[in-house]
Amino acid sequence: MSIIVFGIKNCDTVKKALRWLKEHKVDFQFEDLKAIQLPASTIEHWVNEVGVDTLINKRGTTWRKLPEDDKGELTLPRTVHLIQAHPTLLKRPVVVAAGAITVGFDEAVWQERFGV
Repeated sequence: MSIIVFGIKNCDTVKKALRWLKEHKVDFQFEDLKAIQLPASTIEHWVNEVGVDTLINKRGTTWRKLPEDDKGELTLPRTVHLIQAHPTLLKRPVVVAAGAITVGFDEAVWQERFGV
Protein backbone atom coordinates (compact mmCIF):
# COMPACT_ATOMS: atom_id res chain seq x y z
CA MET A 1 0.00 0.00 0.00
CA SER A 2 1.40 3.38 -1.02
CA ILE A 3 1.05 5.87 1.83
CA ILE A 4 1.61 9.60 1.47
CA VAL A 5 1.63 11.78 4.57
CA PHE A 6 1.03 15.50 4.00
CA GLY A 7 2.06 17.75 6.84
CA ILE A 8 4.49 20.29 8.21
CA LYS A 9 7.79 19.21 9.73
CA ASN A 10 7.50 21.32 12.88
CA CYS A 11 3.88 20.36 13.70
CA ASP A 12 3.73 18.33 16.91
CA THR A 13 0.86 16.18 15.67
CA VAL A 14 2.71 15.41 12.44
CA LYS A 15 5.84 14.52 14.42
CA LYS A 16 3.80 12.16 16.59
CA ALA A 17 2.18 10.58 13.53
CA LEU A 18 5.49 10.08 11.71
CA ARG A 19 7.03 8.56 14.84
CA TRP A 20 4.06 6.19 15.13
CA LEU A 21 4.43 5.08 11.49
CA LYS A 22 8.15 4.44 11.96
CA GLU A 23 7.62 2.52 15.21
CA HIS A 24 5.05 0.31 13.47
CA LYS A 25 7.31 -0.15 10.43
CA VAL A 26 4.79 1.38 8.02
CA ASP A 27 6.44 2.58 4.82
CA PHE A 28 5.37 6.07 3.83
CA GLN A 29 6.35 9.12 1.83
CA PHE A 30 6.27 12.53 3.54
CA GLU A 31 5.23 15.67 1.67
CA ASP A 32 5.95 18.97 3.42
CA LEU A 33 3.06 21.33 2.74
CA LYS A 34 5.39 24.30 3.00
CA ALA A 35 7.65 22.91 0.27
CA ILE A 36 5.04 21.88 -2.29
CA GLN A 37 2.06 23.52 -3.99
CA LEU A 38 -0.96 21.26 -3.75
CA PRO A 39 -2.79 21.02 -7.07
CA ALA A 40 -6.35 22.35 -7.05
CA SER A 41 -7.59 18.93 -8.18
CA THR A 42 -6.06 17.28 -5.09
CA ILE A 43 -7.68 19.78 -2.72
CA GLU A 44 -11.02 19.41 -4.51
CA HIS A 45 -10.80 15.63 -4.16
CA TRP A 46 -10.00 15.90 -0.45
CA VAL A 47 -12.90 18.31 0.15
CA ASN A 48 -15.28 16.01 -1.73
CA GLU A 49 -14.08 12.97 0.24
CA VAL A 50 -13.91 14.30 3.81
CA GLY A 51 -15.61 17.70 3.75
CA VAL A 52 -14.44 21.23 4.51
CA ASP A 53 -15.10 20.97 8.25
CA THR A 54 -12.80 17.95 8.55
CA LEU A 55 -10.09 19.43 6.36
CA ILE A 56 -9.86 23.04 7.62
CA ASN A 57 -8.53 23.71 11.10
CA LYS A 58 -10.73 26.56 12.29
CA ARG A 59 -9.16 26.51 15.75
CA GLY A 60 -5.65 27.18 14.49
CA THR A 61 -3.65 30.37 14.33
CA THR A 62 -3.74 30.54 10.54
CA TRP A 63 -7.56 30.59 10.50
CA ARG A 64 -7.77 33.17 13.28
CA LYS A 65 -5.36 35.48 11.44
CA LEU A 66 -7.31 35.38 8.17
CA PRO A 67 -9.24 38.53 7.23
CA GLU A 68 -12.93 38.21 8.04
CA ASP A 69 -13.75 38.41 4.31
CA ASP A 70 -11.88 35.12 3.75
CA LYS A 71 -13.85 33.35 6.47
CA GLY A 72 -17.17 33.59 4.65
CA GLU A 73 -18.97 30.70 3.03
CA LEU A 74 -16.37 28.06 2.21
CA THR A 75 -17.38 27.21 -1.31
CA LEU A 76 -15.18 24.74 -3.16
CA PRO A 77 -13.33 27.43 -5.17
CA ARG A 78 -12.77 29.57 -2.05
CA THR A 79 -11.55 26.56 -0.05
CA VAL A 80 -9.11 25.57 -2.80
CA HIS A 81 -7.78 29.14 -3.00
CA LEU A 82 -7.39 29.45 0.79
CA ILE A 83 -5.56 26.13 1.16
CA GLN A 84 -3.24 26.92 -1.74
CA ALA A 85 -2.50 30.34 -0.26
CA HIS A 86 -2.31 29.09 3.35
CA PRO A 87 -1.48 25.35 3.48
CA THR A 88 -1.26 25.54 7.28
CA LEU A 89 -5.07 25.84 7.30
CA LEU A 90 -5.20 22.07 6.84
CA LYS A 91 -5.71 19.84 9.84
CA ARG A 92 -2.63 17.68 9.97
CA PRO A 93 -1.54 15.23 8.95
CA VAL A 94 -3.53 14.37 5.85
CA VAL A 95 -2.78 10.76 4.92
CA VAL A 96 -3.65 9.24 1.57
CA ALA A 97 -3.45 5.46 1.44
CA ALA A 98 -5.15 3.04 -0.94
CA GLY A 99 -7.34 5.87 -2.21
CA ALA A 100 -8.71 6.69 1.25
CA ILE A 101 -8.03 9.91 3.14
CA THR A 102 -7.43 10.16 6.88
CA VAL A 103 -7.15 13.58 8.54
CA GLY A 104 -5.45 14.06 11.89
CA PHE A 105 -3.80 11.53 14.16
CA ASP A 106 -5.83 9.16 16.31
CA GLU A 107 -3.86 6.07 17.31
CA ALA A 108 -6.93 3.78 17.48
CA VAL A 109 -8.08 4.86 14.03
CA TRP A 110 -4.57 4.43 12.64
CA GLN A 111 -4.17 0.95 14.13
CA GLU A 112 -7.35 -0.12 12.37
CA ARG A 113 -6.50 1.75 9.17
CA PHE A 114 -2.99 0.38 8.79
CA GLY A 115 -3.64 -3.08 10.21
CA VAL A 116 -1.13 -2.71 13.03
